Amino acid sequence: MPLFLVATPIGNLSDLTPRALETLRTVDFILAEDTRRTRALCTHFGFSRELVAYHRHSSPEERDRIVARLVAGAAAACVSDAGTPGVADPGDDLAQAAVAAGVTVTPIPGPSAVLAALAGSALGIGAAFRFLGFPPREGPARAAFVGTVAATPEPVVLFESPNRVEETLKDLAFAMPTRRACVARELTKVHEEFVRGTLESLAVSREWLGECVIVLAPREVDETNDNPTDEVVDARIDAGLREGLHAKTLAERIAAWSGRPKREVYERVVTRKNQRP
Repeated sequence: MPLFLVATPIGNLSDLTPRALETLRTVDFILAEDTRRTRALCTHFGFSRELVAYHRHSSPEERDRIVARLVAGAAAACVSDAGTPGVADPGDDLAQAAVAAGVTVTPIPGPSAVLAALAGSALGIGAAFRFLGFPPREGPARAAFVGTVAATPEPVVLFESPNRVEETLKDLAFAMPTRRACVARELTKVHEEFVRGTLESLAVSREWLGECVIVLAPREVDETNDNPTDEVVDARIDAGLREGLHAKTLAERIAAWSGRPKREVYERVVTRKNQRP
């Protein structure tokens, strides 16, 4: 009655480990984030298994039915579309429920977009880093997220969808223009690419194709924005207004950069905007 959390390739199918392949071949059923992708993986390696959809939208009732099968003696493997399930991917809640029911949960390690991006970034990572997953899309949560990144001295790793990379780089660059970073694109695939530079230099208009991982270098002393004065905040506001940024967007970016409450910054932005000729 074990549940195996199996890491699958992030691009190159040759990266599937022998242990992972043997596990997938021998379990009673496979829990897949996308059954179509997992079926293609199984077909590539010449075997088939019962596939059960399990993803972020699966209900607690579906989770409980799966756990009941495990308790009854079945063995299952949980996989995501790529990488390790349960880490910024579905699977963690299932693992918790399985453990609570007395089921053995065993990880089968393998390909990792986080570690591959860190290793290939060449940013002087060292031993410690912080993984924050996908940024919130908008609003106070996104501003708080950028503020957290800016305040983190260790290297930071983020995931982002291709169509949102440019916007995220611009938000990060507003708060930390000189911080060194790397966008790792299409890891392990034919068109793998590592684009390095400061956040300001990376936040240019270009098309980011394929899956992307953003790695920020350790924060340097001169990159901190601790307690900026009103004059410094106003200068940043004026620069944003000259760029044509919407007041709400500008306030969110300034709040993330300065650590000040968004409401206070928004009122300051509106005041500065009304004073412009």
